[in-house]
Amino acid sequence: MKKVLFVATVVRTHIRVFHLPYLQMFKEHGYRTVVAAKNDFADGKVDIPYCDTYVDVPFARNPFSTSNIKAYKMLKKLINNSNFDIVQCNTPVGSVIGRLAAWKARKKGTKVVYIAHGFHFFKGGSILNWLIFYPVEKALSHITDTLVTINHEDYECAKKHFSAQKTIYINGIGVEIEKIDSCERNRKKLLQQLGLEKDGILITSVGELIRRKNHETAIKSIAMLDNSKVHYVIVGSGALDLKLKKLTSRLGMEKRVHFMGFRNDVFEILKASDMFFFPSYQEGLPVAVMEAMASRLPVVASKIRGVTDLIVPEKGGYLFAPHDADGFAKALQTLAEHPELRKQMGEFNRNYIRDYDLKIVKKQLSDIYFGAE
Repeated sequence: MKKVLFVATVVRTHIRVFHLPYLQMFKEHGYRTVVAAKNDFADGKVDIPYCDTYVDVPFARNPFSTSNIKAYKMLKKLINNSNFDIVQCNTPVGSVIGRLAAWKARKKGTKVVYIAHGFHFFKGGSILNWLIFYPVEKALSHITDTLVTINHEDYECAKKHFSAQKTIYINGIGVEIEKIDSCERNRKKLLQQLGLEKDGILITSVGELIRRKNHETAIKSIAMLDNSKVHYVIVGSGALDLKLKKLTSRLGMEKRVHFMGFRNDVFEILKASDMFFFPSYQEGLPVAVMEAMASRLPVVASKIRGVTDLIVPEKGGYLFAPHDADGFAKALQTLAEHPELRKQMGEFNRNYIRDYDLKIVKKQLSDIYFGAE
């Protein structure tokens, strides 16, 4: 039986979020599936559908952590003793250690695939990231059979400067449009949960409460809106939870900013919202934005790599620099005042996102993995 190894830094917030359809795809093609990643479940109980074997590898997101030495040794032993047909590497640290650990096995025929969800270096990014991550990616491209990119900036960079045997662009990791379409739009239910009147206007963000997602600027932008009916719904949890709540209190916005934490009904929340707000500093190709587009929402977001692949300015939403709280606020105010514009942009986004449907992306990846079978 053929075998595939999925390597990533963490299970719950990466493998579970992005790769279950592709583990299923390998199972359907008769592969034995193995996942090597750190257990980041709060209760320690790992649950990975379509995974035959799970190996808990102590990856650290900090590339300089000494625990990554142990992770490398564990992974190298696993790969050398298992005769994998494919090693699929993901996440910055996981992909570096995974490709190094597969070096010997690759010489014996194992194919090494790296799905870059967004290089840590990008136009407008920090010089330090370019100095650290660009040389590493360039060097490791020599031991990469297939480098898969999910936005056009990364694809052009990899094609021009890197040396993987194949460099391929795909339309992200897929958005489940049919599943979103099947969700009921129960706006009344969400308004009741938030204790709001039926004429409330809901601006929603989805993302971890971490610096990269830039919720601080988002909250400041919401505070600038001169409309008490506008409410900001934040879906997600993270290390900045308390800090952001203190900021909300300091701005006198406790009644208009709603922290909903981690939710399993994100699609339902999106479909009950009026617009989507995404002021992130850095993305590869953001799934949250794709899901909002599939939910027929206009999008106000940062003008950054990945987001510019998705949002057509003035047609599907508005884009600004991540620190431009005033620009964000004016765009949100415009959308709040013009329901027909919201509907028009939402319909444009729903039509635009069709090419990123999960079925299309699965076909693209299936061609990469099984095209020659």
